[in-house]
Amino acid sequence: MRRDGALSFATATFRGFTGRCPNCGIGKLFRAFLKPVAHCSSCGEPLGHIRADDGPAWLTILITGHLVIPALLMVEQRTSWPEWVAMIFWSALVVLLVLLLLPRSKGAFIGAIWQTNGPGSEKQAD
Repeated sequence: MRRDGALSFATATFRGFTGRCPNCGIGKLFRAFLKPVAHCSSCGEPLGHIRADDGPAWLTILITGHLVIPALLMVEQRTSWPEWVAMIFWSALVVLLVLLLLPRSKGAFIGAIWQTNGPGSEKQAD
């Protein structure tokens, strides 16, 4: 199934980012919002054992914070929105960004772990 060295790190990570199997790029990586499939439906590559743990959440928070905080500071200096409008707008923007970025971040981490032959789980090989 997997050909070692056949794919670059960037290709496997990008395929994961797009929600596709890092091996073939055709099969879906997730069966639910953040739940990876056990095996690729196209090439049969086992993917269910790979755990991204806290990496995707960290990356999502990092990107969201770097996008929202500068925008918030620039907009708030130039406008005089009522506080309730600002709280609703910025909260909704953060939630939207998190919902968009979290599955993509998890896919990228799964692709990176898969490509580097990381164990992807807490189980130790015997």
